[in-house]
Amino acid sequence: MPRFYLTTAIDYVNSRPHLGTAYEKITADVIARYKRLAGLDTHFVMGNDEHSQNVFRRARELGKDPLAYCDDMEGQFREVWRALDLSFDDFIRTTQGRHKAAVETIVRRIADAGDLYQADYEGWYCVGCEAFKQEKDLVEGLCPIHRTKPDWIKERNHFFRLSAYRDRLRAHFADHPDFLQPESRRNEILSLLESGLEDISISRAGQSWGIPLPTDPSSVVYVWFDALINYASAVGLGTDPALFDTWWPADLHVVGKDITRFHCVIWPAMLMSAKLPVPRQVFGHGWVHLRGEKMSKSLGTAVDPLEAAQRFGADALRLFLTKEIPYGADGDFTFERFEERYNADLANNLGNLVSRVTAMGARYRQGHLTPTASPSRLRDLAETTVGEYRAAMDAFALHQGVASVFRLLDATNEYLAERAPWTLAKDPANAAALDEVLFTAAESLRLAAVLLGPVMPASSQAILARLGDPSPLATRRLATDGTWRAEGARTVAAGDALWPRAESAPVVPPVTAPAVTVAKPGVASVSEPESSPVPSAAPPAGTTAHVPGATPVQVAVAAAPEAEGGVITIDDFMKVELRVGKVLAAEAVPKSKKLLKLTVQDGPESERTILAGIAESYTPEAIVGRTIAFVANLAPRPMMGLVSHGMVLAADTDGKAQLISFETPPAPGTRIR
Repeated sequence: MPRFYLTTAIDYVNSRPHLGTAYEKITADVIARYKRLAGLDTHFVMGNDEHSQNVFRRARELGKDPLAYCDDMEGQFREVWRALDLSFDDFIRTTQGRHKAAVETIVRRIADAGDLYQADYEGWYCVGCEAFKQEKDLVEGLCPIHRTKPDWIKERNHFFRLSAYRDRLRAHFADHPDFLQPESRRNEILSLLESGLEDISISRAGQSWGIPLPTDPSSVVYVWFDALINYASAVGLGTDPALFDTWWPADLHVVGKDITRFHCVIWPAMLMSAKLPVPRQVFGHGWVHLRGEKMSKSLGTAVDPLEAAQRFGADALRLFLTKEIPYGADGDFTFERFEERYNADLANNLGNLVSRVTAMGARYRQGHLTPTASPSRLRDLAETTVGEYRAAMDAFALHQGVASVFRLLDATNEYLAERAPWTLAKDPANAAALDEVLFTAAESLRLAAVLLGPVMPASSQAILARLGDPSPLATRRLATDGTWRAEGARTVAAGDALWPRAESAPVVPPVTAPAVTVAKPGVASVSEPESSPVPSAAPPAGTTAHVPGATPVQVAVAAAPEAEGGVITIDDFMKVELRVGKVLAAEAVPKSKKLLKLTVQDGPESERTILAGIAESYTPEAIVGRTIAFVANLAPRPMMGLVSHGMVLAADTDGKAQLISFETPPAPGTRIR
């Protein structure tokens, strides 16, 4: 079986990880899980960088022994990583004996190669970065990352002849064009190599917290030099030759874009000097911003990943970070955007599809779906999706891989809307067609769940279980589970919504409900609410009106000056903003026989909740995917413990609601005039 060794950067433990740190780990975990799904024997390593002077200072501030402090922080880091469902196989710490052995091995090899020497050194040193900075790197005299002034340090140190490896590094980049990705990072390092390299200090004098330099125990190994070696120490360098031969060189280092120089210049040069193979590839991901600011503990712009995961679940966070941010680019996180995507991608799209497929299977076939080999466009798309997904994931275009799966989900929703199984179920003559639709939709959903497994492991497992396929994700392989299964009956089970829609509590103005008569027969009317309205003064123009006992289909009634014969002016009418919407999701309102709760797309990337009194005329399944007309500028109105943000237009024919339709559906959000 082919092997794949994957690592992330190891983390300073001077404070708990923030969401920017978690982003790296989550995306690396997605890659690791995908490689396992693709059939590779995968070894995924994370860890902690504990020899930082920041760590030493933090321990002293707390009155703790540095090692005891690091032990405590390991527990805190592992708590976060468990909550995010990370599947690492090993966790390396730089205070472990196996790491010390690897550091000593590499330092001695470099010394034996004649690439170590002593010299005086002075320069700007950023405590936050634990790195020396060149004058040209500073912005107005400050570290561009931490925005603090570096310290000027002068001491006698041991140096590594990095400059001697410039030509070999350039040749390596030329011979291995994919060594550093994305391309923008590669170009940055090539530019650096063109400008020349300086030798680097690899020791610090007068310090005790660190690994003693084997060639001079009075100094400790510089933290960055020490930390880079973790990738080799985790697989047995200096302690387990067989393990090292099994896994080295690493197939992929996933690191932040700000440390690609260390991983693509210093680290490979160290390995070349030590006569060891260099890693096959480095991927420098972008930063996660908070409202445009780089996420940083020192800058006060950090988000706690546990808080984010607790909001909607770890899988929702994993999906957001993987799908929302093009891998390799910077991205932005806000809780508002997180909720928006949670509702759109999970509550309305994937979650609604799971509910529809399993509920209809249970209702129309008692959960037993009959296989069908009938060709369909959905099957063709599903098979194409697998190819697109694999190509994207192999290229670490994680966002594109996920997007391909969501296109399949969209197509499955459209397939159900077109084939209308709720209509087929009314006529026994359509039994074969109904079986075909239910099985095809379920199989498409099963395949999508398998492909989403690396991103949303717990959720994918839950979906597959509802589809009668409960085998563990760890045992699944694309070669078998990633193909369309046209044979074998299956049993589906309905259940509660996997992702209940999130409703941020809006500020809702109180409204009242004066009785209003409908001006013209056949036009939708508005019913008495099924929960008591909040008394207030007369409503503003365009608010909800109520007709006691009428069918609860909502329309707009503009408050207008009294006019002869009930006539209103064009100015009055134009106060009512009518727009086109598309129903993304629908569900019955508990304890109401008349109301449906609709999630309506009202623009390219926006949606709203509307409560419509059409439950006696339409089932939730029948209305999903429909294009509707609605009143967009009504004040939010509380009903049955929910809040409605608009009114759906429908005609009342013999007590039955008929939704207004369009010959050619306009785009959601289009103004109706």
